[in-house]
Amino acid sequence: MTTTTMREIEFRDAVREAMCEEMRRDKRVYLLGEEVAQYNGAYKVSKGMLDEFGPRRVIDTPISECGFAGMAIGSAMMGLRPIVEFMSWSFSLVAADPILNNAPKMLYMSGGQFGCPIVFRGNNGAGGQLGSTHSWAVEGLFSNVPGMKMVIPSNPYDAKGLLKTAIRDEDPVFFLESERLLSMKGEVPEEEYLIPFGQARVARAGTDCTLVSFGRPVNLCLEAAESLEKEGISCEILDMRTIRPLDAGAIVRSVKRTGACVVVDQSWSFGSPGSEVAALVHRECFDDLDNYVHRVHTADVPAPYAYDLEQEYLPNARRICEAVRSCLYRA
Repeated sequence: MTTTTMREIEFRDAVREAMCEEMRRDKRVYLLGEEVAQYNGAYKVSKGMLDEFGPRRVIDTPISECGFAGMAIGSAMMGLRPIVEFMSWSFSLVAADPILNNAPKMLYMSGGQFGCPIVFRGNNGAGGQLGSTHSWAVEGLFSNVPGMKMVIPSNPYDAKGLLKTAIRDEDPVFFLESERLLSMKGEVPEEEYLIPFGQARVARAGTDCTLVSFGRPVNLCLEAAESLEKEGISCEILDMRTIRPLDAGAIVRSVKRTGACVVVDQSWSFGSPGSEVAALVHRECFDDLDNYVHRVHTADVPAPYAYDLEQEYLPNARRICEAVRSCLYRA
């Protein structure tokens, strides 16, 4: 019988542990990006990694996302396993051609001759008063592209286990973190573990309504569920963990039990992962639903800078509660 030793660490430390463990295990793994080495990372995620692994495996790059993303893709094609850190996923838009037009398509276009085992990771979404151009939630844009996998963890435990899986994966993986979660603490085992892609987590069991979410909004769903419980409403919360691949089976099974569904997605609503989930539920659970699928998204405007406006722009517990009540005809 094995014993698991748990300790409480921050989200950023869980990400660092995953990278360090995989770099010790496999000498082909390396990290590159802006300020990841001498400055220890813009958000201190890579703190101490330069000292341990040296400048050949923890590499500071120029401010040229297109350049260093393309270089990393080339190295992945030749057998290395790069981790590319975007200081913000907003900046990845500069590298859209290599990360969307090359990496996900390489295996297909080369007839299986060249794979691209690469991880792109960094901070995604709004919430830190960074203005419209630094607040992109890119999952709605990028998840449309076949040939890649997309991971969006909501807590330190998942961040470590999913990132280790991502680094070992043979396909390009987009790993979307949230700056607002980096200081979040949670229990993480000292022992090695991996979390498989495409397996949702039941963050909270419930009977009246299924909340489907991923990333930071999962925590807002938990907050809303606590409030709704006082009104006699029991919510089941599914943390999807990955949206490419999506655990459609978990969603369908839960909605068939509860008969109601609210999707909470920090993307803009048009053409979003939330749209895909809603379509799935309406197709697979039509006869089980007591109401249409309700959705809580980021408001359909550019991200505002002012704190109060930004908080209203994003999904929040109040808006989730309103959607659940409306879905159950209790508004």
